Amino acid sequence: MSRSHFGTDGVRGTVGHSPMTADFVLRLGYAAGRVLAGSMQARAGAHPSVLIGKDTRISGYMIEAALEAGFSAAGVDVLLCGPLPTPGVAYLTRALRLSAGVVISASHNPYADNGIKFFSGSGFKLPDAVEQEIERALESPIGCNESAKLGRARRVDDAQGRYIEFCKSTFPGALDLKGMRLIVDCAHGAAYNVAPQVFHELGADVTAIGVTPDGFNINDMFGATAPQTLVDEVKHRKADLGIALDGDGDRLVVVDRAGRVYDGDQLLYAVAKHRATRQSVKGVAGTVMSNLALERALQRMGVAFARAKVGDRYVLELLRERGWDLGGENSGHIICLDKHTTGDGIVSALQVLTTVRESGKALSELVADLVMFPQVLLNVAVPKGFDWKRHPAIAQAQDAAERALDGKGRVLLRPSGTEPVLRVMVEGEPREAIESAAQSIADSVRKAAAA
Repeated sequence: MSRSHFGTDGVRGTVGHSPMTADFVLRLGYAAGRVLAGSMQARAGAHPSVLIGKDTRISGYMIEAALEAGFSAAGVDVLLCGPLPTPGVAYLTRALRLSAGVVISASHNPYADNGIKFFSGSGFKLPDAVEQEIERALESPIGCNESAKLGRARRVDDAQGRYIEFCKSTFPGALDLKGMRLIVDCAHGAAYNVAPQVFHELGADVTAIGVTPDGFNINDMFGATAPQTLVDEVKHRKADLGIALDGDGDRLVVVDRAGRVYDGDQLLYAVAKHRATRQSVKGVAGTVMSNLALERALQRMGVAFARAKVGDRYVLELLRERGWDLGGENSGHIICLDKHTTGDGIVSALQVLTTVRESGKALSELVADLVMFPQVLLNVAVPKGFDWKRHPAIAQAQDAAERALDGKGRVLLRPSGTEPVLRVMVEGEPREAIESAAQSIADSVRKAAAA
């Protein structure tokens, strides 16, 4: 079955335009509620209940209210926890033994966008089959249970405190962060009232930035997708490290005292390398976007590496399939399955800090042998539904680029799962060659899209 509404990370779009409108969100809540209610009927009449969390976008109020109404109409109880990072919702859904968790967020996108993503009762992203069932339910007219069978709603007042304690539990009990000066950038997003407390309570001297959300400033010049503000602050305050999260708190970028920015590939390597000295690391999962240097460095260590499609849900699926614990994306989504069921920026930062503390080495030392291949990534705007594989000129440009690299790099074209763009990535050496190749492919895409 084709997916009309669900992308790689739930439903997402610009608020006020389909699908992010109040009427659609109401129908989505009802459809998801009917699917959940149907699955719960098979469990001795258990009553379904969901947790709804959100980031700090102004549109979160509207979407939260519409979802609550839809779930209630379907007979599903709703627990509301307010602003909480995506992985916090996943944790609480599992800890409270709920039917599902729902996050209202568009992650790293600007404030005008928003999205809705679901977690199962076990804290994992919903399987494709369940999302398809919800898609089918959306095709039916919305209804409403009789009064006696409506769902109730209530607030969860201690959600942030519970999640803070969970995050701290993933850090070794024998360690602390005393003596470390950290700058924590929360992107004016969902982690603004959580992340600084986690690191402070573990002993660090914390300066928090990006912690004054107003509904409109999420990800704006702050956070993992705009690390320059953090770089400047780390240098100015002579901090040991800077930690940047994105709007929903599941992505991580780290900055060291010299202002060097470490992406997901480098952080994943540092953690894997350190763990390999203390325990067995069966394998590491990346994506088709992971730098070739990461794959080769892990192979030199004798650690298996496999690539999934882009999207943390696909990295997670690969990890579970292989029985591995570590995986991630170069964008900063890092999954440590021995710590959490999903990517978590705070938990990932704590694994990096564990590595630094236990090894006694600076982050720059830990990744000194990981020499990254230059990558050029261009986002080319295309019409919705654009099928680049049907245009011979694009294939010809891609073939020409691969011949020019002569086996010393990679070319990857893929449509974004969250934006109407085709991503063109070329990796290899020298940089001038890959920049030229990427631009040539991008030009062919623009011409085909305009035709």
